Amino acid sequence: MAQAVLESFVQQPIFRTYLFYVAVLGIKMLLMSVLTAIQRFKNKAFANPEDAEPRKLKVKVNEDVERVRRAHLNDLENIPVFIIVCLVYLTTNPSAIVASALIRVFTAARILHTLVYAVVVIPQPARALAWIAGYVITIYMSITSILHYLA
Repeated sequence: MAQAVLESFVQQPIFRTYLFYVAVLGIKMLLMSVLTAIQRFKNKAFANPEDAEPRKLKVKVNEDVERVRRAHLNDLENIPVFIIVCLVYLTTNPSAIVASALIRVFTAARILHTLVYAVVVIPQPARALAWIAGYVITIYMSITSILHYLA
């Protein structure tokens, strides 16, 4: 019975959209580790002595590396919460058009956040606007879910 319910849920187009974009966000977060490593090698800025010593370098901090790390930490603070909240939101039987748009905009906002923070480095308010878009979507989904299940 539970498997049949899960299978019917997975066949819904909105849930398939959710799964697709969760996978995109997962790849995005994994690529942040690669981007950090690229910046470390490019700037010869290693965090651990065992990484620096074979290259005859000293441990050092570099702003380009730190920008990528901060962007990655921001992903770790925001994306997992969105994934959980969005899943709960989808159980409230939302409009498929609205839910799809929210999922897509959140994903685009997180990618844009990384681009303006760690890749292209565009001054504020670009990063703040990208962050706020994702944050507002997560809050909206949370409140909608709370109100749905409160009734």
